[in-house]
Amino acid sequence: APEVTLTELEHQIQSFLEGRLPADAAHDLDHIRRVVKNCRYLTEIESANSQITIPAAWLHDCGTLPTDSPDRARSSQIAAAAATEFLAQIAWPEALMPEIYHAIEAHSFSAGIVARSVEARVVQDADRLDALGAVGIARCARTGASLGSALYRAEDPFCEARDPDDRAYVIDHFYAKLLKLPDTMQTEAGRAEAHRRAAVMRDYLEQLRTEIL
Repeated sequence: APEVTLTELEHQIQSFLEGRLPADAAHDLDHIRRVVKNCRYLTEIESANSQITIPAAWLHDCGTLPTDSPDRARSSQIAAAAATEFLAQIAWPEALMPEIYHAIEAHSFSAGIVARSVEARVVQDADRLDALGAVGIARCARTGASLGSALYRAEDPFCEARDPDDRAYVIDHFYAKLLKLPDTMQTEAGRAEAHRRAAVMRDYLEQLRTEIL
């Protein structure tokens, strides 16, 4: 059994994270808490090892670079290294480190690393779920505002006759990435929840259409 309980570990991780500034508004401590909540749900359903998934979910963004950083694709490996270094300092079991490292490095959309364990699949899905649904809409708008993007392109708001440009328009990000996420989900429970949340986003887009066109 680990020398530190999972509950004690979570308190220590929260203190550690509170001392670090988030890379951007969409990756703050509230985002991390929601990912941990999603992770608990998926860990139970998928019978994954919570001693791997929970620390990985808490620490998955602890080395994250800003969205517009040229090194963004390396963020998850930087976070994985920082996380396992921190966990080693508080005597979390050494044997779990490679799996925790892998779950963190593989969670990132931009890194393109294949999740090869059920724990890595759970953490990846838990993180992606937070980009969908009501919270996904709000995060997308916040990120767009911080990047100086317009809400939509008046001539073709819903990318019907053009390729999405999500650097320039917030709504384009739905088409460039967010609505494609349900098909990338790695667990059955994650996929079902992702489709539920994507439906909320499609309803929002339909409502937006009636308001702007």
